[in-house]
Amino acid sequence: MSAEELYCWSCGETLRSVPLPIGRRDDCAACGASLRVCRMCAFYDRNVSKACREPMADEIADKEQANFCDYFRARGGPPAAAGDEAAVAREKLAALFGREGAAQEPRPRGRPRSEAEAAREKLESLFGKKDD
Repeated sequence: MSAEELYCWSCGETLRSVPLPIGRRDDCAACGASLRVCRMCAFYDRNVSKACREPMADEIADKEQANFCDYFRARGGPPAAAGDEAAVAREKLAALFGREGAAQEPRPRGRPRSEAEAAREKLESLFGKKDD
């Protein structure tokens, strides 16, 4: 385990009082959530197959229940707040296509389109966005 402090995957409370390594029966004192779960593991990644970056690990159906995975490694650092992944994705889209509600100035004739402008125009044509 690295020097990063551990936090509960469910409530975000610090886990200073939990002895390492985290055991299958260890629970968060603040919220009662099991701690040896996929959501608390350094290999957990919901964007990959089985939501686990460890290729040899068996698939665990319930990522929020204690399990016996031999590859479990507690993930340090503060947990991402609920919905953070979606918020990050929205911010990336907003940066790529411009902020929603921002006035879009027409492109002057003769100026080439940027990649972002071309992508935005293609996206708007796909979804049928019409100027008000």
